[in-house]
Amino acid sequence: MSTKMSSASTKEAIANVKHATKSATEVTHVAARISLIAAVASLVFLAALHGLSPEFNPSSRMVSEYALGNYNWVLSLMFLAWALSCIALVFAVRTDVRTLGGKIGLGFLLLSALGMSMAAVFDVNHNLHGLAAMIGMPSLPIAAVLISVSLTRNPAWTSARQSLLWAAILTWMGLILMNVAIFTGFTPTGEANPGAWFGWANRFLILVYNVWLMAVAWQVLQRQLSHSS
Repeated sequence: MSTKMSSASTKEAIANVKHATKSATEVTHVAARISLIAAVASLVFLAALHGLSPEFNPSSRMVSEYALGNYNWVLSLMFLAWALSCIALVFAVRTDVRTLGGKIGLGFLLLSALGMSMAAVFDVNHNLHGLAAMIGMPSLPIAAVLISVSLTRNPAWTSARQSLLWAAILTWMGLILMNVAIFTGFTPTGEANPGAWFGWANRFLILVYNVWLMAVAWQVLQRQLSHSS
């Protein structure tokens, strides 16, 4: 009798583990899809702003300045989609990030999402917009490196090592280029130089930040697809 009860308990425990594993896999899959779609949407909104507000010279006007035009709501959607992609990616990779550095990276990714969410609410006219940029902009490259390195140390992610590391490096290139462009783009009186390109650098930064989010989310989906086949 006790043997039968023990066998039933074991089967129930195994079934519970399988159910929990399946649920975790489904959450990971949905989160990765949301992250990928949200990152793509963020870039679509950015492209839309370029067409909707041609009065803003993309070479010498920052993306946040689109809030001064008639389509500030599109800008807010861009930042919100970007933030959503960051948050969803945390849920998509949390079980595969196993190092302390990677877990710290997840924290920085959430910080970046916070900065982007603040930017969506507090536009360039608000005093808190600068704080939003200070939180969101540098946090993502830090997260990208820490998370990418952690994932590449996971044997299941070995095949994605090169693409993840290059995508992470691109985020730092975007941040460095934007700072160089801002530093060289203004005259001593604070006016933009005729050859200023900090606007393009700002757009490049947004592009490569979202490319990293898409690259990681895509790898999550590809891994799950390969396991199911």
